[in-house]
Amino acid sequence: MASTAPSWRDQSARRAEQPLISVIVPTRDRPTALRRCLDALAAQTVADLLEVIVVDDGSVAVAEVDCMVALHPRARLIRSAGRGAAAARNAGVQHACGPVLCFTDDDCAPRADWVERLVGALQRGADAAAGTTISGGGALADASEIVAHAPAAGRLGDGREIVFAPSNNLACTRTVFDSVQFDESYPGAAGEDRDWCARLRAAGYVLCLEPTASLVHHQELTLRGFLRQQFGYGSGAFRFRRRSGERRRLEPPTFYTALLRSGFRHSFGVGVFVTAAQVATAAGFTLAWAAERKNGSAVTDASSVAT
Repeated sequence: MASTAPSWRDQSARRAEQPLISVIVPTRDRPTALRRCLDALAAQTVADLLEVIVVDDGSVAVAEVDCMVALHPRARLIRSAGRGAAAARNAGVQHACGPVLCFTDDDCAPRADWVERLVGALQRGADAAAGTTISGGGALADASEIVAHAPAAGRLGDGREIVFAPSNNLACTRTVFDSVQFDESYPGAAGEDRDWCARLRAAGYVLCLEPTASLVHHQELTLRGFLRQQFGYGSGAFRFRRRSGERRRLEPPTFYTALLRSGFRHSFGVGVFVTAAQVATAAGFTLAWAAERKNGSAVTDASSVAT
């Protein structure tokens, strides 16, 4: 692909005081990972066109986060009240100046041309673009990536248009984001990106895959943390289905079969963890469903008493 940098640099020369691309990075108590992410963003091929908005979503290690951001002249730090990834991203955009927005997470290290490749996809007509996420290594992290990207299996049209992309590797125009923001009622990093992608498509926008826009996702997971993550994905999946009006509670059997095959194709250990992830996800989904039913019954009982 021909470089997209010159046209953006021409615009930057005319508007040198204002960045053209804003990268939003939510963070919480991972200063070492944040530094790796910021170092990678500082090395972008279009670094002179960037601003980086780091949103500290309620860190305890406040001084350490401050220090990491201070090391990078193009980065700015804002504070959020620990309301979750969706609220943090929205807050970051509120402070952003660029007409193009890129989203990643603090434990991700984008390759040097990541921003340039995503911007190129937008210049070619996509309303939003997603790249390729590579696992940082380890069986738990590999299994987590397989599960996280499973909803992205669906392709439309010529195969470049996709139905879903995780929000750690995403870009869109400011105009699109003003129309479709992240739903802040999702409390954790689970389901909010799926909801955003669904509403994006419902609004008539096009989300395209740009496979050359790659980053490495350095997840540091224990087994307990992995299962907690997958449980959260189940809760988020229930919330998404409930709000989107989908009646079916589960994906078709072929979805789960393909997911397990993908895990075991990688390695036996990864396959076992993908299997465990499905159990944890089902538990999260079921408990979220039970909690809603219980709350619904309580509201009905209270109404009966009131009448």
